[in-house]
Amino acid sequence: MVLHITPYSSACLHFLDGLSWSLVFPCYWLLDRLLASCVATSLEKRQRSQDPCSFLTVCVLISAPLYLLLLLASLPFALLGFIIWAPLQAVRQPYLYTYRRPDKNQAEQGQAGPGGVGTGEWRPQGRSFCFASANVCLLPDSLARFNNLSDTHRRAREVGKRIRNGASRPQIKIYIDSPTNTSISAASFSSLATGFRRTSSLDQRPEQTHTTNGPADGETEPLTECPIHPSGAIDCPVHPPAGDQGSSECPLHSDTTADCPLHSAGTNGSSDCPVHTSGEASDCPMHSTGAQNGQGHHDCPMHGDGTQVKPSPDCPLHTSGVQISISAPEPDPQEDEAETGNHRPGEQAGGDTGSMTASRESLARYHGSDGGVGISSNNTLSHVPRTSIFKRPGRKRRHGDETFDHEISAFFPANLDFLALQEVFDHGSTTRLRRQLHRYFPYVLSDVGRYGWKGCCSRFKFLNSGLMLASRYPILDARYECYPNGRGEDALAAKGALFAKVHVGTSHQEQRVVGYLTCTHLHAIEVDASVRCEQLDWLLQWGAEFRQSSSQPPEGEKVLEDLVAFDVILGDLNFDNCSSEDKLEQQHALFTQYKDPCRLGPGEDKPWALGTLLDPSGLYDDEVSSPESLQKVMENEEGRKEYLVFPPSKSQCPASSQKGRKIPLKGNGRRIDYILYSDEGLQPDWKLEIEEFSFVTQLAGITDHLSVAMRLAVSTGEEEP
Repeated sequence: MVLHITPYSSACLHFLDGLSWSLVFPCYWLLDRLLASCVATSLEKRQRSQDPCSFLTVCVLISAPLYLLLLLASLPFALLGFIIWAPLQAVRQPYLYTYRRPDKNQAEQGQAGPGGVGTGEWRPQGRSFCFASANVCLLPDSLARFNNLSDTHRRAREVGKRIRNGASRPQIKIYIDSPTNTSISAASFSSLATGFRRTSSLDQRPEQTHTTNGPADGETEPLTECPIHPSGAIDCPVHPPAGDQGSSECPLHSDTTADCPLHSAGTNGSSDCPVHTSGEASDCPMHSTGAQNGQGHHDCPMHGDGTQVKPSPDCPLHTSGVQISISAPEPDPQEDEAETGNHRPGEQAGGDTGSMTASRESLARYHGSDGGVGISSNNTLSHVPRTSIFKRPGRKRRHGDETFDHEISAFFPANLDFLALQEVFDHGSTTRLRRQLHRYFPYVLSDVGRYGWKGCCSRFKFLNSGLMLASRYPILDARYECYPNGRGEDALAAKGALFAKVHVGTSHQEQRVVGYLTCTHLHAIEVDASVRCEQLDWLLQWGAEFRQSSSQPPEGEKVLEDLVAFDVILGDLNFDNCSSEDKLEQQHALFTQYKDPCRLGPGEDKPWALGTLLDPSGLYDDEVSSPESLQKVMENEEGRKEYLVFPPSKSQCPASSQKGRKIPLKGNGRRIDYILYSDEGLQPDWKLEIEEFSFVTQLAGITDHLSVAMRLAVSTGEEEP
């Protein structure tokens, strides 16, 4: 279980690799630029058609001959470098493991222990974990242009920024004690949003407090938890410090409190009031005489003009109906120093406002001091049954008898735990993307695969596997396997599977709680169904072997058996569940061992399932140029027909364009990006439940795939003592 932190075991080999690549790189770069100048994207064609004498056209006419001359001059050096470089690949490590130490604030607040995020004691009620997968098409620029994409290095930085912007935005949840009462208005929430402080909880659910669903009694237990801030908030703007008579800053009125009904003169508080914790309740506007007698909170400033006759589900200050929790990872104070070579002047820390995709939600500001709020655990699933409403930038739906929410979201899920990427082929893009992801994910496996002849087959591998895996939890073990049956142009890349074992907690009996992740990218040529089925066979075989070998204790040591929390496969499988040409893959044994949340059966997806392969010709249309606009298009049936690639039809000419077709289309597009999970191998009483599934549009304009995300709840069937 040794993770490879350097490409080579010897410093001498590492030096020779750098020397050889420095000789090869000029020729590689010139060839890439020469080919790129010959293949234009639709955006460049549009610009040239509008202005034939544009600067871009002139640059192409001048640069192409220059690239060719320099390429010929660099060939002798490249040949020498290749002779040194190629044999070195036989001893090169199959992946690179990098770790970035969590910042001080995360460690203090329980998000990151010595080993990483959330590896503390495993609570009996379990946890929830969020997974995402994306094909980012980071090929060398000349090859990416065949997918109508360009400027690979810029896109790599932008992909990293968008992912961490989405994952690190505040996660806002509203919990309702009554399972039948879910009518929370957005207006009442937004009226309080500016008064809330940010916390560092990961999916933190507030502990149960003594509340009722009916009118307030006169002898209820004093509140031990603030209805706005979770336990541990010592500087809540609603609760004054001990000995104070009130607060000078009202969470509802930031300018003055003279007319605020929450802070009236002479009010000392009430033992029954969630705002005033001591003294008499007669003057408290939240608990008037009528309210205490069961007539409702008619003086509550959140309930409006006094017409409310019962506890309102829209009032976040009355805990008989609602509790609110806001969580967001703390910003990295060292973010400016983390990237020195690519940091542009004027760019904000973290890239949120400097990025072209700074979202309105990720830029939402919460007032309050910067002091940390003590939260005892992360990603905790409350055993108290509650209905939760997530305030997210997507439109959540629950279809029919579905047990989980699904949505088309403009952002990656908040508090993302695991990220699997495909087609990260370009070496320079890998470095840029890894640097961006490390600002959110402490653990990253990158540069995965083999070059040259070793390992896979007799064909030379010019590109690695293109796989990358990022985690917020410590990675214990990893293994890469290459598919040996690649054909055609796909055989030039070392496509395969990356297996990882992650540490997500420790039980009361000092047993490690672990999870297994598999990231893969299958054969792409559509007619080669048998090749993909063989690769799926190897995927299952290699996965079983990895789980068995990684669970074996070191020789001479006696350790307790690991507890498995989840086993998840993420990746681009290059077949969908609706095409008649993919029947062989649809009936594979993979789907008997692993569950697909979007699938009803072979050849049939659930009605809400969405295709993930975009039509490359429309990537630069104004209608889909931003995450929000692409989200709106995907929510519309006509928009999906216009911009998604659909399963081929017998009446369709293979060379016909996707856009503007009038023939009947089957399903909601080709869904070739998957997240599968298995509940085999878990403890007898443990249970997996999907909380939500998302199709993510945040990478609009910089890749030709939609991303997919899933939040999985792991419950142990025990009650917390």
